[in-house]
Amino acid sequence: MNQNKSDQHLRVWQHQEELAEKMLPKIGRLYRDNNVVITVYGRSLVHSTVIDILKAHRFARLILDGELTVEQTYPLLEAISKLNLAPARIDLGRLTALYEANGNNSSVEEFLNSELAEFLTGRTALLAEPRDIVLYGFGRIGRLLARILVEKAGSGEKMRLRAAVVRKGSSDDLIKRASLLRRDSVHGHFDGIITVDEEENAIIANGNMIRIIYSDAPETVDYEQYGIHNAILIDNTGKWRDRDGLGRHLKAKGISKVILTAPGKGDIPNVVAGINNELITESETIFSAASCTTNAIVPVMKAINDRFGIVHGHMETCHSYTNDQNLIDNYHKASRRGRSAPLNMVITETGAAKAVAKVIPDLAGKLTGNAIRVPTPNVSLAILNLELAQKVTVADINGYLRGISLNSPLQNQIDYTNSPEVVSSDFVGSRHAGVVDSLATIAEGNRCVLYVWYDNEFGYSCQVVRMLQKMAGLELPVIPG
Repeated sequence: MNQNKSDQHLRVWQHQEELAEKMLPKIGRLYRDNNVVITVYGRSLVHSTVIDILKAHRFARLILDGELTVEQTYPLLEAISKLNLAPARIDLGRLTALYEANGNNSSVEEFLNSELAEFLTGRTALLAEPRDIVLYGFGRIGRLLARILVEKAGSGEKMRLRAAVVRKGSSDDLIKRASLLRRDSVHGHFDGIITVDEEENAIIANGNMIRIIYSDAPETVDYEQYGIHNAILIDNTGKWRDRDGLGRHLKAKGISKVILTAPGKGDIPNVVAGINNELITESETIFSAASCTTNAIVPVMKAINDRFGIVHGHMETCHSYTNDQNLIDNYHKASRRGRSAPLNMVITETGAAKAVAKVIPDLAGKLTGNAIRVPTPNVSLAILNLELAQKVTVADINGYLRGISLNSPLQNQIDYTNSPEVVSSDFVGSRHAGVVDSLATIAEGNRCVLYVWYDNEFGYSCQVVRMLQKMAGLELPVIPG
């Protein structure tokens, strides 16, 4: 009897693997040919493995009363793959749930023709021409942005990473930079193939040619000589943070807009993707993507303030060490940061609390904040100690944030976990701005304490790319709406 049950589990698994394998080419073809992104409850299946697809279906159990299986979704995907669709994000999980909720009263084809009627207009270009992207700096964030942009290149009609500007190092500079893009001690190997073109001084990543341009000053680069026009430049060096400094990029031929991957100073709009996108206007030319910590806490703060009201709060972040610190004790212009990063917890300042007020004006004067740099290379933890406008329970807080993470406009920003075993390394590679650790939530009276994990490198880079997509006009409609 036990042997029969064992065989049954294996046969079920093998059948699911087979269907997931059949899904892969259909998902890839829809993405390349029609710029259609297939998701399952917000989880993209583009560039997924068989296991990724099965795990995305397993994730759906958090939303549905029962399981979502590939046996249920495959017939819909097969029918979708035969349609000539306009660009969109199609949530296969939601479509399947809708179809089954209707009691299968129509054929899959009839159902999809009705649900997707607005998008049966055939393949169309997302933009009149692809938008050129330039990275100024090719460090931790720059290389992760490159990985994400290459991953999202699709048919090549959207955003194209054209160049990275750096200061030249040694004679084998190009080889070394290609190697750093290929291998990463925290984020693992690049998912694809990287070669170099020494004649063009370029890195070729999955067919995308990224020119490596050497320069010591932003305004001296003539991007147009490389065929780069109307480009959005992402300054990830942090060297300039005000309008005068970042404006130097706009003096270069071929650059039309600038994004800073750090908090901006003065009147530069600080944008947290998904929260205050309205600040992204055609007339503005310089933007800040704020900090990784600001991106992690603002979505949760907004959600809590919208529902419960925040009277006052203190934010403390246990932040992984960065290149700004020293490996061993040495001189540093900032207090405490000269002490060895891998050997110490280091109290330092953070501007995240003040930055929250810039993004959510209603919280101005209500928040304080501080930071502790800790001896881990990536993934940080924000602790939000909040006084609310009403009494709450742990169930109130967690139930609300769980719902926000699963089905809301903040689905890309807020994730949620209820595992009693997770630790920081489990969140390496998270694409969300922050992940609420529900089992750590504390609530008593009108006070609560929330713990929010965030990949301060990759998760932040994903937020920068979301901002970039908004600026380039590349927000795909979501089906079902």
